[in-house]
Amino acid sequence: MNIKPTPHFESVLCKDLHDSQTYTLTSASKNIEVGEWTINNKHIENCSFPFVIEQKILHGGKQEGTKIITITCPEKGLNITVTPTRGMSVVNARGKDIYFGWDSPVKELVNPVYINLDSRGGTGWTEGFNEMLVRCGFEWTGHPGYENGQLYSLHGRLANTPASEVEISISKQAPYEIKIRGLLKESAFKSLDMHTLTELSYVPGSNHFTIHDILTNHADYPHDYEIIYHNNFSKPLLEENAEFIAPVEEISPFDEYALKELNNWSRYYGPTKDFNEMVYNIKLFAKPDGTTKVALANKMGDKGAAIEFNINQLPRLALWKNTDTEKQGYVTGIEPCTNHAYPIAIEREQGRIKQIAPGQSLHFKMKFSALVDKEAVETTRQEISAIMGNKKTKLIETPIAKE
Repeated sequence: MNIKPTPHFESVLCKDLHDSQTYTLTSASKNIEVGEWTINNKHIENCSFPFVIEQKILHGGKQEGTKIITITCPEKGLNITVTPTRGMSVVNARGKDIYFGWDSPVKELVNPVYINLDSRGGTGWTEGFNEMLVRCGFEWTGHPGYENGQLYSLHGRLANTPASEVEISISKQAPYEIKIRGLLKESAFKSLDMHTLTELSYVPGSNHFTIHDILTNHADYPHDYEIIYHNNFSKPLLEENAEFIAPVEEISPFDEYALKELNNWSRYYGPTKDFNEMVYNIKLFAKPDGTTKVALANKMGDKGAAIEFNINQLPRLALWKNTDTEKQGYVTGIEPCTNHAYPIAIEREQGRIKQIAPGQSLHFKMKFSALVDKEAVETTRQEISAIMGNKKTKLIETPIAKE
């Protein structure tokens, strides 16, 4: 098993390569595929805090050939799983009494070769949907719809795009930060050439991790882009009377169905048969530098998850409440985004489609924190309350668009 450090690829996110050990696991440009691989803290000089990083290849059914990378910290902190085969999605993150993720009816990590995005009326994407963090976009996202005779399927292609380059970087000095990087390409002749460099950063033993994506337009022409970070949570955080906490400036129902529960937008039901999806379009207040924070807390207020991001990068948020039965997928999505989840034609008509210029790079960052006790939840609640201040939330009863 090769654990020798290998040359890095396009590591524009990492400015301290001389202080890190870097391992290339996949490289389309260099024709490298390491396969199953593992390393632990004993390979890092003077690192006594135990951790293990593994890459495994899954077998059987529709997950045949899917790769996962797992960071495991046996003593404390989070255990995090990423799948390079499925758009560098975060499958889940686990800690003591904390779980980021959900129990989807889709039990396997489906290899994209088995996904037809245009099937089921453009919702074939759902046949592989089961991760905690899924990148929706970046060429387009939102609900399926037609524009100029072309079908734009649900949530774009990126979540079903295998990474062309994958590397692991581990700092040689305390706190021995681990970075998992992947390069995702959306390229087509005469159409587009957008690359997304993804990075997950984690300090072993901590209760938080960060995502930093860089979207770059390698073409000679500008191109549209849409982004939704579909962050999904369920039990033990999601339950009856669990609460979504956010500094909401304005909120509107996605459709008439969601309007029925607009006055209850921040609270959740337990598993409820025949509950359809409810989605809310949200605009948030932020600090002067654009930083904002949202959270999900259980009913006792002693466990939760927080997401911090910048509204200058991700100016909108979609709140997806799917409190159907557990077998159907009991889950909520807290989704920072550049635009709402309506079909692309509606988003263009209402002026929310953004463009990236030739050669331009755009940064998108999020910090995910596990709130492991009542004190952590209360501290986060106070931080969000400080952002909100004395300002009021505007409830808009009419959906801002109709499909």
